[in-house]
Amino acid sequence: MVSSSNGKRRSIMKVHRDGLGTILVAYLGVLAICGSVIYFVDCLVIRIFAGIVGVVPVAFLPYFFRVPKRECICENGLVTSAADGKVVIIKKVYEGEHLRREAIQVSVFMDFFNVHVNFYPLSGIITYFKYHPGKYLLAFKPKASEENERTSIGMKCFNGQEILFRQIAGTFARRIVSYAEVGDEVEGATQCGLIKFGSRVDIFLPVDAEICVQLGEEVRACETVIAKLSSCPEN
Repeated sequence: MVSSSNGKRRSIMKVHRDGLGTILVAYLGVLAICGSVIYFVDCLVIRIFAGIVGVVPVAFLPYFFRVPKRECICENGLVTSAADGKVVIIKKVYEGEHLRREAIQVSVFMDFFNVHVNFYPLSGIITYFKYHPGKYLLAFKPKASEENERTSIGMKCFNGQEILFRQIAGTFARRIVSYAEVGDEVEGATQCGLIKFGSRVDIFLPVDAEICVQLGEEVRACETVIAKLSSCPEN
């Protein structure tokens, strides 16, 4: 935090620690390329063009890896969104990797401008974790859930019900970071990792869960309630 000139306090954007290496490599790469263009090319127009093409995307990287400050909803039985983005899938499916039963799948697609830090959708114990190498299909395509690079994380919540959620890499996302380890007891709305450069998060819920979002709805991690589990007491 820093103080502004009028005495009020304002927050400085926080950059995710797992993005710092990417930012540094990108900065050094652009510096090397722009330096080479300046040294070897005499045309001023080409120099300016190379500078714009190189600097503008790299300057955006700290914003891409920003860590949001959120007012979290952490109540027993409420499943919050694990990611910022748009709801692109709500359907009943058979989840055969871990739950091995019918479930309601809710998928949130993150575009390039969304926050890409991911959060646990509820409090519980990590019962399952697996990393899957795979393809890099467009993240909003249905097949991405089973064919793309992804992590699968199973969680058992307060009443013994279990959910599964997946971090799915997209066409431009080439690395998934996950902090989940089997046996960990985690709090809802705390960071579980991030996906670099465009992606999707799927949550698989019990079929009797009350879904609280609609297709096309914009959601925010930690703040938007995705579903209410059946045993959650009425308010």
